[in-house]
Amino acid sequence: MSTQDTRRIGVAKTWKLFMGGAFPRTESGRSIELLGESGELVAHICRASRKDLRNAVEMANGAASGWSGRSGYNRGQILHRIAEMMEARKSEFIDALRATGTVTMKDARNETETTIDRMVSLAGWCDKVEQVLGCRNPVAGPYHNMSIPEPLGVVGMLAPADRSLLGLTSMLAPALATGNVVVALTSEKNPIPGLLLGEICATSDVPAGVVNILSGQVKELLPHFATHRAFGAVVAAGLTPARRRLLQEGAVDALVRVHPMMDDVDIDDDGHWTSPRVLMPFVETKTIWHPVGS
Repeated sequence: MSTQDTRRIGVAKTWKLFMGGAFPRTESGRSIELLGESGELVAHICRASRKDLRNAVEMANGAASGWSGRSGYNRGQILHRIAEMMEARKSEFIDALRATGTVTMKDARNETETTIDRMVSLAGWCDKVEQVLGCRNPVAGPYHNMSIPEPLGVVGMLAPADRSLLGLTSMLAPALATGNVVVALTSEKNPIPGLLLGEICATSDVPAGVVNILSGQVKELLPHFATHRAFGAVVAAGLTPARRRLLQEGAVDALVRVHPMMDDVDIDDDGHWTSPRVLMPFVETKTIWHPVGS
């Protein structure tokens, strides 16, 4: 009796959005086929719409006061827990970075480990933000004058296409450390590491709505990031000059701060990412005057 060779067809995962602590599909029902280097199907990726972005911003806005109201020490515990979970699932992040076949095993391992170390570093800054970025100002008069850093609220993020895990985390971690909530668009080139980070956040004591991660096309969602008035700021990396200008022009009307924070900084420069300077784009300074003796 002869047998015939058969080849099993694997089940490609459909990666969903991460919004409000849950994993919904996009409201539009659209998806993107993520292909490997030789053209094979790697995964299905939900393609977020403008409405998905609006929903994510609404969820983030609802979580903003609770997150900023937590102590810096508690926020640091949660960021450290994210790093712990990433360490436990390090092999999954390495596989995610290599999913499209464009990253070597060595580079994927280095990026994963650098990302985890960076998360630990930013966890340590959480309870030091006020001391480092705030101050008591000398004034001529019977007054105390103090400058106090405060979070911006909801921060939109556009992750770079390359270094998809390290780039996203390098923006997300300082934003969370300073008490902000986040709506991020993960790498369009390889969104899987960013979406896997959403799974980590869901099991790392991160309150629902504090971190929201979308996948989709930059050209479709960038104008809406630029003009949404609920954002306190939008940070971006790896934009072309034309897209950078589109973001800046759209933000003028919406009065949204724009910070292309990684365009002029080497993402691998640990001297920058372990410095308190990395916290500054995510805070605004409130100055308080108080009479002496009162």
